[in-house]
Amino acid sequence: MAKIEGFRIRNFRALKDVTVGKLWNTQKTDSLTPMTAVIGKNGVGKSTLFDAFGFLSDCLKIGVEEACDARGRGGFERIRSQGQTGPIEFEIYYKEDGNSRPITYEMSIDLDESGRPYVQKERLRQRRKGASRGRPFSFLFLDDGKGVAWKGEKEGRLIDEGKKDFDIHQFIENIKKGNSREESRDTEVVELEDKRKLGIATLGSLKQHPRISAFRKFIEGWYLSYFTPDAARSLPLAGPQKHLNVHGDNIGNVVQFMEREHPKTFQSILDKIAEKIPGIDKIDTEKTPDGRLLLRFNDRGFHDPFYAQQMSDGTLKVFAYLLLLEDPTPPPFLCIEEPENGLYHKLLESLAREFREHATGRKGGSQVFITTHQPYFVDALEPEEVWILEKGEDGFSTIKRASEDPLVKNMVEQGLPLGGLWYSDYLDAR
Repeated sequence: MAKIEGFRIRNFRALKDVTVGKLWNTQKTDSLTPMTAVIGKNGVGKSTLFDAFGFLSDCLKIGVEEACDARGRGGFERIRSQGQTGPIEFEIYYKEDGNSRPITYEMSIDLDESGRPYVQKERLRQRRKGASRGRPFSFLFLDDGKGVAWKGEKEGRLIDEGKKDFDIHQFIENIKKGNSREESRDTEVVELEDKRKLGIATLGSLKQHPRISAFRKFIEGWYLSYFTPDAARSLPLAGPQKHLNVHGDNIGNVVQFMEREHPKTFQSILDKIAEKIPGIDKIDTEKTPDGRLLLRFNDRGFHDPFYAQQMSDGTLKVFAYLLLLEDPTPPPFLCIEEPENGLYHKLLESLAREFREHATGRKGGSQVFITTHQPYFVDALEPEEVWILEKGEDGFSTIKRASEDPLVKNMVEQGLPLGGLWYSDYLDAR
């Protein structure tokens, strides 16, 4: 499965400069684990970190200008870190699978002369086959929507943009004129019609750019949960659907699909729910006369069923998460903000184990990224899986891995639960 090894975010709200995991130039740093949890006090930037992934996904799907205004973000100037004048920057270091060469994606967003957000630059880089060190070769680089892309899975150019003698515009002109030694049938000059759209969105739809296409599909496949129990209580039109949407308002449609196409898997979900929520022995759907769909819960102690509109927030959340984790074709990256809200505290360790099993237990599972402020959830995690977000004296966020503290690591090895250490002020600032 595709996996993010590490990422860096700059000038995005409280995240003035935050790096999590490994980048191409920090190879001695440990990669992100299949399951990652970010903890911290209120106001340190956990929701901002969650939204950074949502923002990047929105940039791909709807363009950078629209993404700046979507989901109540308030526009570019409200997103850019206070007091900063540089661009908003993202860097993602990822692998398509365990044996593939890592790829680095870099993207910068700034304001143009008219004061509108645009894509200032994009880069996709990958080391040549067999190379384990040195600067990776660029196979896509765009400045202001103009640049060069290399087709196929092997070609690229070693570009050190820090050198004063490198001029991207001159390089493009040389390729156009046929004067560049790097020119080949795999070299393609690119000029986008709209510099507010990502180059990976356009080029990633072309068969001749398989590496760009794979990265585009990877980002498109991210699932960021904006699940709300009220949305799950809505009455959608009947009709089976394969995947739970980000708000969860099609949960009944997914139940229809699972009942029909994957009855054994659906039964295993019911068995897990019965372990966690006593009494529930059956969940199904009922179609209303006007074609709407009711999600129906049967409790062993009652003759008549309960409907989603009558069920607790916690029951609906547990059901939605288990349904999501049993998706026959799960998303490559699953991001959930504070899954503990509304849940009984003794369910949290069990839920954390469910997430980890999904991330590590089967081929094709999702990489799971979670923000939480619940020690009971953290009790089920290892120090390598937990990152602590804090506010620095300048008001911007800093982040560190729990395993970087030898004292914390030793105490966990001695059998002390990580969540208990957090509760006792051993992890974040007192």
